[in-house]
Order: sequence, then C-alpha cells, then structure tokens
Amino acid sequence: MAAGMSASAPAGLARRLAGMVYESLIVLALLLVSSLAFLLVSPDAAATAVRPLFQAYLLGIIGLYFTWFWTHGGQTIAMRAWRLRLLRRDGAPLSWRDAWLRFALAIPSVGLVGLGLLWSFADRNRQFLHDRLAGTTIVRTDDPAAAP
Repeated sequence: MAAGMSASAPAGLARRLAGMVYESLIVLALLLVSSLAFLLVSPDAAATAVRPLFQAYLLGIIGLYFTWFWTHGGQTIAMRAWRLRLLRRDGAPLSWRDAWLRFALAIPSVGLVGLGLLWSFADRNRQFLHDRLAGTTIVRTDDPAAAP
C-alpha cells in the first residue's frame, strides 16, 4: 500500500461509476426543486439578465449538497446506497476545505467530456483526477476497515 493511503479497500471503478449514475438522478431532482423555488420568485430568470445569478444559485445548491454530505459522514445518499465513502487519502474525514476543493476540481474533471474520469484508467490507484488532485479517495463501506 502506498504511503498515506487509507487502510480501507478502495472502491472499484464500476461501483464508483454506478454510484455517479444514481447520484446524477438525485442531483437532477434537487435541481428541479431548486429551480422551481427560484422561478417562483423570478419567473423569467432563465431568459433574462438574471440568468447568471440563476446558474450560480444552482451551482451553489449542488455544491452545498455534496460538501455537506462529504463533511458529515463522507457519504451522499447515492454513496450510502452503493456502500461508498469519501475520505482524505490519509483516511481522515473531509474538512469543509477538502470538500469544497474536491467539488471545485470535480466540475472540470467531469464536465470536460469526462476526461478526469478517464484519467482513472492511467492512474496507478485508479483514482479520478479530481480525487488525485484533492488528496481524497473513495473506499468501500462493506469493508470492515472502512468503518468511521
């Protein structure tokens, strides 16, 4: 095991990708509800000068969703279902700084045609690029060593 790596078993690529698919459904539902709330206040927000504020609001909602769950147990709703947990590489839970850094790095990593996800095929530990850069790792929670 590499120095500084968590003793928990790393989650496999297939499980992490399946978790991401499930996560996208949850995030889509969150965005729909959040959009409705914003559009009730500003009905033409999507088509006016308010649009950048609307987009920043939605990005903030997504950021709060992920960072809150990552800093409160290391698992989003989808990660719980797929028995995954996000930790720092040293096995410690994420701080708010760690969580926001990972979120900020994940946006281009996932958004640029998934290049940061494809990185995992070349990475020696099969990590996504944003996890490598943020110093985080995703482990299986069905592994006894992954218990908090």
